[in-house]
Amino acid sequence: MDLFTDEYFMREALKEAKKAYDLGEVPVGAVVVCQNKIIGRSHNQTEQLTDATAHAEMLAITAAANFLGSKYLNECTLYVTLEPCVMCAGALHWTQLQKLVYGADDVQRGYSLITSPLLHPRTQVAKGVKKEECSHLVIDFFKKLRD
Repeated sequence: MDLFTDEYFMREALKEAKKAYDLGEVPVGAVVVCQNKIIGRSHNQTEQLTDATAHAEMLAITAAANFLGSKYLNECTLYVTLEPCVMCAGALHWTQLQKLVYGADDVQRGYSLITSPLLHPRTQVAKGVKKEECSHLVIDFFKKLRD
């Protein structure tokens, strides 16, 4: 059995999301994979870095681009626990990402709410991988904030 499945890499993204949760950040985690190797990983750090752009996706793609020495991720897959926002989708467009895999839909701020296509035309999208676990982490985080 091949260990390197979408579920395997989404579990790695969930580990990052749990780091964000523990830091009081919105629990989103991301990993960038190239040839079955994680070359970038991160979690939301907007509070820690006092930077509204420090989303998990942005930090993970920066790490991956640095690893590759290229701004293009056209042979890479991004695994992220929550559907990317418009800002992150725009950044993914410019990287020419090969594939996006996300867990939970973001019904308030997700890129798919915009009717114009935001991702690069060649980017493949798979959604719903480990959806329940990804969704519950975000729901629990916001419930904890309200308590």
